[in-house]
This record gives sequence, structure tokens and C-alpha cells, in this order.
Amino acid sequence: MKTIAIVAGEASGDFLGSHLIKSLKLVRSDIKFMGVAGPRMKKEGATSYFPMENLSVRGYFEAIKKLFHLLKLRQYLLNKILEVKPDLYIGIDAPDFNFWIEKKLKNKGIPVIHYVSPSVWAWRNNRIKKIKKIMDHMLTIFPFEKDIYAKANIQATFVGHPLADLIPLKPNKKKAQAKLNISKANKVIALLPGSRQGEVKQHAQLLIDTAIELSKKIYDIKFLVPLPTRETYLIFSKTLFKNIYANLDIQLLIGHASDAINAADLVIVASGTATLETALYKKPMIIIYKMSNISWQILKRMRYLPYVGLPNILLNKFIVPELLQNDATPEKISAKVIEIFKDAFYRKNLSLQFIKIHNQLKRNSTYRINKIILKFIK
Repeated sequence: MKTIAIVAGEASGDFLGSHLIKSLKLVRSDIKFMGVAGPRMKKEGATSYFPMENLSVRGYFEAIKKLFHLLKLRQYLLNKILEVKPDLYIGIDAPDFNFWIEKKLKNKGIPVIHYVSPSVWAWRNNRIKKIKKIMDHMLTIFPFEKDIYAKANIQATFVGHPLADLIPLKPNKKKAQAKLNISKANKVIALLPGSRQGEVKQHAQLLIDTAIELSKKIYDIKFLVPLPTRETYLIFSKTLFKNIYANLDIQLLIGHASDAINAADLVIVASGTATLETALYKKPMIIIYKMSNISWQILKRMRYLPYVGLPNILLNKFIVPELLQNDATPEKISAKVIEIFKDAFYRKNLSLQFIKIHNQLKRNSTYRINKIILKFIK
């Protein structure tokens, strides 16, 4: 029996990890997985030494407050992995947590793969020198990243993104609406506050206020709010209950983010992987994000690119509006929504640009990932 230690730190990593485990088990049934896993990875058979949510921290100030706890978890996890002595370690994203473990394991002779490149191309580009010493192979999900690693003589493979393989080039909007029992609505807007509990706490009131503002301006408008967990569902529900007299047509869901995006005419989405999924469904979107002022000031000083949204980064231009921090207000967001609904030419061009992204990332990632991993698992 072979053992792979695998660690994901948030919902997007859990998705990638579950896809990896499922596809690998189809060709090698003699592999077991252990480490830190979310619900999707555990469903595929991974053992988790502690809840993945313990690693989900948003913002730099918030991370500092939890630093001692995170350091203890990291040491505990390292000890458990060294007891098992796995045949391979795969760190999925979460570079601040994973890199330290990867370095320790590589020094012990355990092969290391990192899945999802950190933002060496955007900020903290001194990381590229450290990466060379701490891992054997980097799996990148964006095409331009491979060249960066090639210049530094680091083994890297562009594997594309599983979402691009799973989502059809021409999604069926009517099918998604039928699945969510949406029969009649002038406009449908999906509101995605983020996957972390802290993100939902930060964005819930903003999105509800935006929905109230839009319901005054657009007749017969429906809102869909997919939440990833029961905990985030309760957080949003409590905030919504405070606005119970707002008379909104708003449907809260546990899960079903893909259906909500596909069923929508437009998506208001917190910056993160969900922006990529929205682009793959060819939906117009507005990217929002709010965090503590301290974290925002730190991020502003570290940012290298003028944009944070993945569609804008991939296309290297501001094609999707970003309303961040102080610009993320109900008035500005709702005004931008109205502007997009009125501009048919913009929406058509946006769809063409998103098809371009889809074709870039559709690379049969299952085959590419398995091919690399199996080189390390004899």
C-alpha cells in the first residue's frame, strides 16, 4: 500500500484535492491519502488529522492573531506525517502553511509536489528562489506560470484547471434554473460572499444592502445565495433575519454554487476561485472584497498587479469591474449592475473573452496530474 500525504487549506483546495484523489484512485487503488482534508476530499477517502477550517484565515492581521495556533497545528501535522513516512507529499495552495512542511519533508528525503503556484508573478517574487529548495515539482493551473518556473530551472507542469474540464463550453442556463425551481423572474442575480466564515461575516450585510438597493430599481428580481457550509449558511441567515422586512426574493442554498452561477444573469462575487468559475459559466460579474483596514493597507503595499480578480489577471486587462474595500458599497455595486444590464455589446464581448479563458484552461488536468504523480509513486 502506498501513502500520499495531502494538505488543503480552504474550499478551493478541497475541490482540487478531491478531483486529484478521485482520478488517481481510478488508476491506482493501492494508494491511501492522509493529512488535512475538507469535506470533498474526505468523501473521496482522505483522512484528516484536524478540520481544514482551522487553516482558513482571511487577511494578514487576522493571520497574526491566530499565528501561535497555526504554528502548533503545523508542527503537530509534521510530526504525524513523519510518523507515517509517506511516499509523497502534495501541498495544495496555502503556501504560507505548506512551504515550511514541504521543506522539512524534502530534507528528510520525502518527495514533494506543490499544486497551485503561489503568486510569485504578482508579489513577493523572492519566493521563487526558496521554491527551488523545497519541492520537486510544481503543478500550475495558469498557462503563463510555467515559463516563470522554467527560467528559474524549477520543474513545473501546466495542468490547467479541473473546472474548465467539468464545465461545458456552452452551459445550460435553463437546466440550472429548473434544478433550483426558478420559474419566473425578470432578472436573477447570484450573490457569492466567499467560502470562509470571516468572508461571509464581512460581506453578508453588504450583499443584502445591495440586493435591497437593486430590488428598488429592477422589477421582479430574484437573488440566489449559495453558502458552502452550514456554518456560513447560519452566518448569512442571521444577517438576513435583521433585514426581514426588506421584502426581498432571496433564496439561500447550502452548496449548489455552480447551479446558482449557471442560473444567474449576473453574479456579484467575492474575489477568489469563484470568479474563475463565474467566467467559465460565461456570466457577467462584479468582483467585490472587504477586509480589515490593517490587512487592506498591507495588501495594497504588496500588490504588484493593478487587479485582483482571476479573469482580469488571466486576460491581463480590466475587463471585469472590481469594487474593493471602500469602493464596495451598495450604491456603487448596484449602479454597476444596472450599467452592465444596459450594455449588450459589453456582455457579448465579455462572453467571447471568457470562452478564450475556458479554452486556455481546458487541458484534461486529470491525465496531466496523474502522469506527474505516478512518476513519484512506483
